[in-house]
Amino acid sequence: MGLFGGQMANVVEWQEYRDDVIFWKWNNDEIKKGSRLVIRPGQDAIFMYNGKVEGVFCDEGSFDIESDIIPFLSSLKGFKFGFNSGIRAEVLFINTKEFTVKWGTKNAVNLPAQGLPGGIPIRAFGVFNCRVADHMALIDKVAGIRGQYTVDDVKERVMAQLDPLLMKWISREGRDMFNLQANASEIGKGICADLDMEMRKIGIAITGFSIQSVSYPDEIQSMINKTASQSMVGDMGRYQQMAMADSMTKGGAGGHIAADMAGMQMGMMMGQKMMEQMKDSFPASGAGEGKPNFCPNCGTKTNGANFCPNCGQKL
Repeated sequence: MGLFGGQMANVVEWQEYRDDVIFWKWNNDEIKKGSRLVIRPGQDAIFMYNGKVEGVFCDEGSFDIESDIIPFLSSLKGFKFGFNSGIRAEVLFINTKEFTVKWGTKNAVNLPAQGLPGGIPIRAFGVFNCRVADHMALIDKVAGIRGQYTVDDVKERVMAQLDPLLMKWISREGRDMFNLQANASEIGKGICADLDMEMRKIGIAITGFSIQSVSYPDEIQSMINKTASQSMVGDMGRYQQMAMADSMTKGGAGGHIAADMAGMQMGMMMGQKMMEQMKDSFPASGAGEGKPNFCPNCGTKTNGANFCPNCGQKL
């Protein structure tokens, strides 16, 4: 910012020394004869006189205020500089760049959940993008009483509206509370649209909104991990069978071990089957009337008789 006192000309400019300022107001006593306006890339300059917007200049460059600017000002087109007097005007510089701002919930947001009266408390983090969209709305709602406006001021407004919007879009259409990351893109688009509609009232456009992470309390996260583990256990038998078959196919030391284990398992299954058949053929003592199905002397089937039909052995 260069400015000179007395009857010396002014240089009306904004040397951006911070990258988080959305607008900055040049407010000297008066603009002298011979002064120049400097507009840098990514800046717009707005001349204001008696609180009224006189002209908006968007082209970058260096301009003589008397010859290049005044002829385009609404109520000052015929203004003539005196030897000791100038224009008592304000110049508002607008940063036209797009800003990327990090956000995060200060407190946990309680999302409605079936069976939990208090809801599920979550925290979310991400970024949003914003830029100036309407000069007049920004001047009318904000700039008229501010010397500058920063990204933190925008963030404060956004955060004041964020909690109810998170609740609205996360719980919309019965989304799974434990799988929010899968729906993060769709949720972010919905929040972005609602925030943009609200923030445009002060001339700020929300051009993007993303949810990068969602965290649960330790107790809830433990439940999620336990549920995932139980789901894996349900398929463990099938996994072991597939792993054994794969090892047998590939061969090698691991394959031989797997084959031996498979053989042992098959032997055990065959033995169990034989025991079941023997149990059917020779029931335990005391079962039924205690008569054998086969003659102990000649082996002939008895069919429940008291004496063997072949050898006459008493049964």
